[in-house]
Amino acid sequence: MRVIELSQIMAGPTCGMMLADLGADVIKVEKLDGGDDARQYRDPLINGVSAPFLMLNRNKRAIALDLKNPRGREVLLRMVRDADVITENFRKGTMEKLGLGYETLRKENPGLIYCAVSGYGTTGPYADKGGFDLIAQGFSGLMSITGEPGGPPLRTGNSVADINAGLLAAFGVLAAYQHKQKTGEGQVVETSLLEASLQQLYWHAAIYFGTGQSPGATGSSHVLTAPYQAFPTGTDWIVIGGANEKNWTRIAQVLGHPEWCEDPRFARNADRMRNRDALVEVMSDILKTRPGAHWLAAFDEAGVPAGPVHSIGEALSHPQTLARGMVVEQEHPSAGPVRTIGMPVKLSVTPAQYHRAAPRLGEDTLQILAEFGYGQAEIDALIEAGVVRDVNQVAAAGA
Repeated sequence: MRVIELSQIMAGPTCGMMLADLGADVIKVEKLDGGDDARQYRDPLINGVSAPFLMLNRNKRAIALDLKNPRGREVLLRMVRDADVITENFRKGTMEKLGLGYETLRKENPGLIYCAVSGYGTTGPYADKGGFDLIAQGFSGLMSITGEPGGPPLRTGNSVADINAGLLAAFGVLAAYQHKQKTGEGQVVETSLLEASLQQLYWHAAIYFGTGQSPGATGSSHVLTAPYQAFPTGTDWIVIGGANEKNWTRIAQVLGHPEWCEDPRFARNADRMRNRDALVEVMSDILKTRPGAHWLAAFDEAGVPAGPVHSIGEALSHPQTLARGMVVEQEHPSAGPVRTIGMPVKLSVTPAQYHRAAPRLGEDTLQILAEFGYGQAEIDALIEAGVVRDVNQVAAAGA
C-alpha cells in the first residue's frame, strides 16, 4: 500500500504511522517552511529535534513540497496516480481550493482511497468549523465526565480525540483497501474528532439513553460498578477492580471483612453503587494500614485484578511494557538514539517492523521525485523554482 500523507500534528499522522508500521509506504508531504506543525513543538527537543514529531512519524519518507504552487500541485497529481491512499486533516474546502479535492484526484486515480479527518465531519451545521482535541472533548461531553464530582470540567490527560481519530482513520482505510482489492474501486473514508470523542461514551451514553439523565464526573471510579477505582494505601495509590460479585467477595476476604458480602449496603453491585461513598471510606481505612505492595501481593494471590498507579516513566520502563515491545529504540541522523511507543497490535505472521526513525524535513525529496519519473534536470528545475526542497536546502535555510 502506498500512502500520501498530507495530514499533520497528531490524528492523521497516527493513522499514517499505524499503516507504515504494518508495511505501507507512507510518503509525508510537508510545506517548505517548517513542515508539519508538530516539528515546531520545541519542548522537549532531542538534540534539536522535536520529540513529539519523532513520536508519530517513524517509518515514513518525507518530501517538502509547495502545494500552493501550480507546479507543486502537478507533482502531487503525479504522485496520486500511483498511490492507494491519501490522507488529509485540513478544514473543509481547503483541498478544493488547492485544486486537489477528491473529485479532482479520483479522475487521476479512480482507485484512490481519500481519507479525511476533520473537527466535526463534512456534513451537518458545524461542518465548516475547525476543531482541536480540546474542543472536541468539550463538545462531546467527555470533559463533563472527567475529574472529581463537583469539580470543574477537565480534558483527559491524553489527546484522546486525536489519537482515537487516527485509529479510526486507519481502520477505515484498511476496510476501504480490502474493498479496493476486490473491485478496484476507491472511496472517501471520513472521521472526525467529534465522532472519535463520542465513541468513547459507550457506557455513559447507555445511561443517558436508558434514563434521560446525563451522568457526571466520578473521579477514578466506574460509572456502572463498584469498587472499581483508585484507593490510597499506607504508601501510595493502587487501583482495584471489583467488576463482578466473585471479585467483590475476594476483596472483602482480603481486607478481612467477609461480612461485607452480607451487609445490605454492599451485598450486590446495585447496593454498592448507592452506597459508594461509605464503601470507599471503609475500604480506604483498611488499605491505609499497610503498604501498597502488601495489598497488591494479597490481591494477586486471591485472584483480584489490582495494580499500581504508575508515573509515565514507571509505566514505560516496566518489564511488562518492554516485554510487549511497546518501547521502540531507533537511530535518528540528527537526534541520535530515540525511543517511541511501539505498535499496540501484534500479528503473528506479519508483525510491525521499525525500519527508520521519523524523517528530516525534505529528507527523501530527491528519491521520491525520481521514483515518480522525474529526471535530474526536472528535479533541478523544481528546486530552482522553489517548488520543492531537499534536506540539505532545508538545513541551509534553518528550517
